Amino acid sequence: MIVTDAVLPSPPHSPSVGVIGAGFMGEVHSRAIRANGGRLAAIAAGSTAGSVRAARSFGFDGAEPDAIALLDRDDLDVVHICTPNDTHVDYARRAIASGIHVICEKPLATSSEDALVLRDAALEGGLVGTVPFVYRYHPMVREARARIARDGFGDVLSFDCSYLQDWLIAPELTNWRANPQRSGPSRAFADIGSHLCDLIEFVSGQRVVRLCARTRQVVEGRGGEDIAALVLELSSGAIGTVLVSQMAAGRKNALTVELHGSTASVRFEQERPDELWWGEPGGSRTLLRDPLTATAEVARYSSVPAGHAMGYQDAFNSFVRDVYSAIRGGSVDGLPTFDDGLRSVLLTEAVLRSAERGGWEDVAQELPFTAALFTQ
Repeated sequence: MIVTDAVLPSPPHSPSVGVIGAGFMGEVHSRAIRANGGRLAAIAAGSTAGSVRAARSFGFDGAEPDAIALLDRDDLDVVHICTPNDTHVDYARRAIASGIHVICEKPLATSSEDALVLRDAALEGGLVGTVPFVYRYHPMVREARARIARDGFGDVLSFDCSYLQDWLIAPELTNWRANPQRSGPSRAFADIGSHLCDLIEFVSGQRVVRLCARTRQVVEGRGGEDIAALVLELSSGAIGTVLVSQMAAGRKNALTVELHGSTASVRFEQERPDELWWGEPGGSRTLLRDPLTATAEVARYSSVPAGHAMGYQDAFNSFVRDVYSAIRGGSVDGLPTFDDGLRSVLLTEAVLRSAERGGWEDVAQELPFTAALFTQ
């Protein structure tokens, strides 16, 4: 078996970690914490009994009856917030006030005003605040980003991207995400379109400057949109399309990013994460993940040798590893912080404005600051 040096050594300090939320995301976060040497200190679910069950199932040392009790502990270095969207602001703000680093599931908040408050509070407290835009952590996403940044791709001209799921295609299917009181004013775009637009900006190295959007609610009574279609313009003038749907039959988690440059094109499909399609006028080829031939930055996120499939949990583990490194004072390239969380909320609001008004909307290029921070 080929052994590579792509796996980073265990951290010198094992952070004490709390998790709020015991659903699918709570379990994913718990695996990532364990994979990175974190101490699973305590978890809080929706009830005392649920917390106890989750602690036993996920391997936590203890269980707290609710989120407030967990955040009142004095032994936590970092908290992972994996709860419905309407709770993020209160939990994150309380954690920051207690001097606890935060990983908060997206959206960071359901309004840009609240997202700004959290971003600024983390900055003022000198704390690491991150949002799990984990698709950045597929090694072949990093490969695409590296290839676009260096010679060989040319100028980004256009793009064709989509994120398709089918889990809400049946009218009777629902959960808290379909309740606007819990999820906020946007559903499909805030839930999965945010990931897609984050990847477009991350891989291209450019910002969305303008957009035009249409949304559709297929099932009457559900909160937010089921489908969103967008035309985006990037800072270089590149234009492209984005389709987001949670009602695309047969599509489970089909996130696809295809960018076209003046000399080459590149395509990444999340359901085939170890592959990258590269096209040129003279032909095209499929590049396979291989840490032995990749750049150091790409190899860093390849935790197993070539030919051994990597996927979503691996990307999540790499994200949490980078967060813990940042908490220890390390400099990490491409870490999605509360700045990125705020950026995502601003994009979501632009999508909703455009869909309501029926025209193009500008997207701010500089993130806002509160007056208090701006004068410091």
